[in-house]
Amino acid sequence: MRIREERKRVSVLIDTDLEFWFQRGLRAYLGEVAAALGFGFESCTVDVDVPVSAYVAVDWRLRRYPERDVALLWDEVHGWAVAVEAACGEEMIVLAYLGGADILPPPRVIVRFLAALRAGDLAPDGPGSPVLRRAGRHQDLLPLLPAG
Repeated sequence: MRIREERKRVSVLIDTDLEFWFQRGLRAYLGEVAAALGFGFESCTVDVDVPVSAYVAVDWRLRRYPERDVALLWDEVHGWAVAVEAACGEEMIVLAYLGGADILPPPRVIVRFLAALRAGDLAPDGPGSPVLRRAGRHQDLLPLLPAG
């Protein structure tokens, strides 16, 4: 009985350590994305509930939506998306997903994606969103993140 309790305690410590380094690496990655866009980390927020997600406020607007704030969204299932704020209390309106196989692409890829949408070179996506991976298993993402 005592051995089982000890294994459980060690398992919890390992999971806690993994999540600490994952969250730290994700924040470092978001800082790199924000810097590549010319923003500071203060424009980023992270929600560590599963699925983990992030929000990067963009300080300009799109011609098609002059009244709405623009944001980059990331989550561990769908990857990156560009969205505009909806009416008060409503979900954000996702305009396009980056897609592709890379859940954590280099910041320059995200800059090009956002620039293409801003220039009108990227049409809004249809319904649905890409599923790049299942939520959880942050140990799979940890090697892809910068050391925080």
